[in-house]
Amino acid sequence: MIFTDTHTHLYSEAFDEDRELVMQRAFDENIKRFFVPAIDSSYTKSMLELEAQYPEHVHLMMGLHPTSVKDNYLEELAHVDKMMNERSFCGVGEIGIDLYWDKSTLEIQKIAFKHQIQLAKQYKLPIVIHCREAFDEIFEVLETEFDDDLFGIFHCFTGTLEQAHRAISFNMKLGIGGVVTFKNGKIDQFLNEIDLKHIVLETDSPYLAPVPFRGKRNESSYLIRVVDKLSLIYNVSKLEIAKITTANSLEIFKV
Repeated sequence: MIFTDTHTHLYSEAFDEDRELVMQRAFDENIKRFFVPAIDSSYTKSMLELEAQYPEHVHLMMGLHPTSVKDNYLEELAHVDKMMNERSFCGVGEIGIDLYWDKSTLEIQKIAFKHQIQLAKQYKLPIVIHCREAFDEIFEVLETEFDDDLFGIFHCFTGTLEQAHRAISFNMKLGIGGVVTFKNGKIDQFLNEIDLKHIVLETDSPYLAPVPFRGKRNESSYLIRVVDKLSLIYNVSKLEIAKITTANSLEIFKV
């Protein structure tokens, strides 16, 4: 039984003091595959170092996070282009639109999002979407870019049942993490109406720790708490959750 964390920032400074222990705790829970999204060029070196340390377990993406889309976004996109040209990655992410922190950058966020979707299509890779208070804007862009080459994951899905179905219609899996354990998370109320074939597991560590660790640093070993919750929601064994969600991640990342 192997679990897959499809979204974890293991290179984060939050793990600098105990990264090896964090990894071992995940291994002890049979979490053996880690898909690691990018943020911006300032983290590229630490990402590559993480991959070198755990080459059999860590799989890197490349991309520009929407909250890092600033005045220098063209330089950052050029860095993404350069890295994609120089070596292989398992996906383009995390990319998208975030209107929680800064609405003034919406237009350049859209430009960056579209550019990276097109890059993913060029390399025949999945996209991993970050969406915060921007479902309408994300769907608007996906409508313009939708074709047979578009596929990926709607990371940290927190929308409604209707939005879940719409995301799936764009060939997206739903990334389910700690939010499913929150009392006010809401997605637990309808998730059983979504077939497990559309679900992948994630932590987004060090962010969004599940109950009972909410508010503390998240880590990949806590993925098992998400599995426990999904086992209850779907009324299936943890082994079945592992089998289906890991197969789903393989379908997306081809790893």
